[in-house]
Amino acid sequence: MEIGKLRQIGVVHSPYKTRKDAPFQGRQTKDMATLEIFEEYELGLLDIEDCSHLIVLYWLDQGDRSVLKTRTPWGPKVHGVFATRSPNRPNPIGLCVADLVERDGRILKVRGLDALDGSPLIDIKPYSRLDAVHDSRIAWRDRDRKENK
Repeated sequence: MEIGKLRQIGVVHSPYKTRKDAPFQGRQTKDMATLEIFEEYELGLLDIEDCSHLIVLYWLDQGDRSVLKTRTPWGPKVHGVFATRSPNRPNPIGLCVADLVERDGRILKVRGLDALDGSPLIDIKPYSRLDAVHDSRIAWRDRDRKENK
C-alpha cells in the first residue's frame, strides 16, 4: 500500500559527500550544515528562530530499500532494520536532532546533522524536552559493545 506523497520542502547542504564521510550519529559531530527551504515553504519558518533544537527529517536517497536485516557499527551481529538506525530500510527516512545556530531567510544553519550533501529535506519539527526519554535503552547495542571490546 502506498500512502500519499511526500513533498520535498528543501535540500540539505552538508560537508558529507558519501556515506563513508558521514558520522554514525549526527549528535556526535560539531560539523555545520545548512537546510535550504524552498521558497514556497518559507512561511512555515515563522518563529523557527525561537527553537534551540530541531528534529530534521530527510530522505536517505542512497539507502537500499530492500534491506530488512543489517550489521551495525557496534558489532558483527545482525539485527532487524527496525531495531537499528541503518539508512537501508523500506522507507529510508532519516531523523536527526540538530542545534539551530542561525536563520537567514530560507536558510537554516544547523550543527549535529548526519545527512549527506544534497539529501532531500522532508520536514522540520521543533525538538522539545517532551521528546527526551532519559531511561531509554537499546539492549542489543550494549551487549554488542561489551562483546566487541
